[in-house]
Amino acid sequence: MFEQLGLIGCGLMGGSFALALKRAKLVKRVVGYSKSPSTTERARQLGVIDVAAPSALLAVSGADIVLLAVPVAASEATFKAIRHGISSETLVMDVGSTKGDVIEAARNGLQRQFASFVPAHPIAGKELSGIEHAEASLFTGRQVVLTPVKTTLRSNVQRATQVWSGIGANVVTMTHEEHDGAFAAVSHLPHLLAFAYINGLAAQPQGERFLSLAGPGFRDFSRIAASDPVMWRDVLLANREHVLEQSRAFRKALDDFEAMMSASDLQGLELSIAAASKTRAAWKPAADTASQQQDN
Repeated sequence: MFEQLGLIGCGLMGGSFALALKRAKLVKRVVGYSKSPSTTERARQLGVIDVAAPSALLAVSGADIVLLAVPVAASEATFKAIRHGISSETLVMDVGSTKGDVIEAARNGLQRQFASFVPAHPIAGKELSGIEHAEASLFTGRQVVLTPVKTTLRSNVQRATQVWSGIGANVVTMTHEEHDGAFAAVSHLPHLLAFAYINGLAAQPQGERFLSLAGPGFRDFSRIAASDPVMWRDVLLANREHVLEQSRAFRKALDDFEAMMSASDLQGLELSIAAASKTRAAWKPAADTASQQQDN
């Protein structure tokens, strides 16, 4: 049980974390701060936070657990703003989709309190952002990746694991290099492709007509293109080297498909589609795998 959560960023992710802690009875009080006072006040009205703080520093003052739920580009400035409110007893975490840049931001921002920081990435979310869409069950059955470094307090890694497990998440630990490389492949590149696909479609003279005829396949493929622009701008730039590497791999695969189509290579095209179909059919979401393991 924590006495107080200092929440920086009262949006979907931060709000859902606060609600999850409350539902699990893991925190007594939540003090929140957002850059927009109206957002903070709305979070208080909705019961997501108990107290609206006028600054990030005041939000973390007296807190024994702190969560940063801000755009990754704002991480360093936020860490600097809360530095003097963090003690060696405070557990500090984030929810950023990239980890190498956030770790460096924490190192620069927190300085002597850097060891208190446990980098975290919950693999959860919605296309709809904002505190109104926060829900206590957002992280239930989802993976949360922790990427501690050598100087991270082991006690805080243990506490972070317990917190996320306590709200129903499945915790995985890896290096930040492994994390950023893996999620460039399975998250960041798919978002980039969805954004580019929608823009390419909309830019065509008959784009609106095409969209009016779209069905479930389009819906499933394009769903993530509706994601938050500021968040994904920051993610793509922060992890650009890994994302560009994955983009080159995708372009090679697309070139291969186009070459087979141009050559009317029926056998090659069928084999390539079959390989993709087999790989996709064998894949199970991590949450499903964890659920099956628990049932067994």
